[in-house]
Amino acid sequence: MPASLDRAEPGRDCPLCPRLCAYRAANARAEPSWFNGPAPSFGDPKARVLIVGLAPGRTGANRTGRPFTGDYAGDLLYSTLATFGWSRGQYGANPDDGITLIGAMITNAVRCAPPENKPTPEEIRTCNSFLAARIEALPDLKAIIALGTIAHQAVLRALNERVAAYPFAHRARHRLTNGLILTDSYHCSRYNTNTGRLTEPMFHAVFDDFRALVSG
Repeated sequence: MPASLDRAEPGRDCPLCPRLCAYRAANARAEPSWFNGPAPSFGDPKARVLIVGLAPGRTGANRTGRPFTGDYAGDLLYSTLATFGWSRGQYGANPDDGITLIGAMITNAVRCAPPENKPTPEEIRTCNSFLAARIEALPDLKAIIALGTIAHQAVLRALNERVAAYPFAHRARHRLTNGLILTDSYHCSRYNTNTGRLTEPMFHAVFDDFRALVSG
């Protein structure tokens, strides 16, 4: 197993962020049947595209143990993956639904659920080594889709790129110095879709930009 893969996923009881550990413990006491741990990346180890979100939602991936599973953001993301042929099976909002990803992987900039869905800058920095190792462990990777500004900046820092050189904008595309393409989307959160900041056609357009690249 490559060393980068060993470092790509935090341990089940990762102790690195005290506030997130305390929140994880509180959730475990309140909901002992939930996953309540760092949500591991999910998808194809031969992924050509990596989708990077912000962090697990308390009742989403923190509950189910799979990124974007069990909350509204996952409904839109997984339906979009199916539309573009990047998944097989039926998404059922639980980790036992049998869905698999084809040529794609999903991860988060921060692996543990933060209070109020707001990780601190220190927590984002602390978790960045896992994102860097996750990217390094994907030998066929061609492109990264960042869902939101925090994910966008986390990817750039993981790749030792200068953040100011690549400003975030919905559907922006950046060719990085290592040859990877980074594209941006507003996060597919319920807030963004309810307010009209992100519509389903807008979200689909981001993925449509990569259709040829990922399938080629």
